[in-house]
Amino acid sequence: MLGKQGSGKGTQCVRLSHRYVIPHISTGDMLRAEVKSKTPLGLEARRYLDAGDLIPDEVMLAMVASRLDRDDTRTRGFVLDGFPRTVAQADGFEELLKPVEIDLVLNLMIPTELVLARLVSRRVCEDCGAIYSTSTPPKFNWTCDICGGDVIQREDDSEEAIKNRLNLYESATAPLVARYEAMGKLVDVSGVGSPDEVQECLTSVIDAYQHGGGFFPPVPSEEKL
Repeated sequence: MLGKQGSGKGTQCVRLSHRYVIPHISTGDMLRAEVKSKTPLGLEARRYLDAGDLIPDEVMLAMVASRLDRDDTRTRGFVLDGFPRTVAQADGFEELLKPVEIDLVLNLMIPTELVLARLVSRRVCEDCGAIYSTSTPPKFNWTCDICGGDVIQREDDSEEAIKNRLNLYESATAPLVARYEAMGKLVDVSGVGSPDEVQECLTSVIDAYQHGGGFFPPVPSEEKL
């Protein structure tokens, strides 16, 4: 799943994981777990995350390789959230997968101004990673409805760090769109709308692919563009 930070990748990847009964592999969640545990990798990653910078490619590839070595990724597949983010990571990832290839690359399209509004208001559970916002908070005193953990604003969701990440996306990640488009793997899907509406678009693409059809998502209404 490709898309700017705040496009809804995490929310939709969790939903797709549940719908298709496949692992949801989030490199962001993996990194934050390392940071919270204060492992050597976590301490190294912390300074990049706090500044909104990209983690070095070799660190990300090693982490993903370790996760893909588990049995749950070898039967039904998986959905990748937040990886790859650079062409170098894509090259390394394709080597990791050989002789298997990726099936689809779903690219969530969303205006930058909407991303900024979403991320500045985003709040996340420290323990399970559930996502809330200032407009849709947990039921009780910023305590997670799911696990009871503390719901906070992440340091890498400050406005300065967000703007830096969006600039990095344009320079480092956007070229992946052209790469996967040339491979015939990419489908653009509107990330504007309710989570249910976006999920409907995504699942229509995946279901069409699984049944051998063309993968063209429903055309979003003019109000959502």
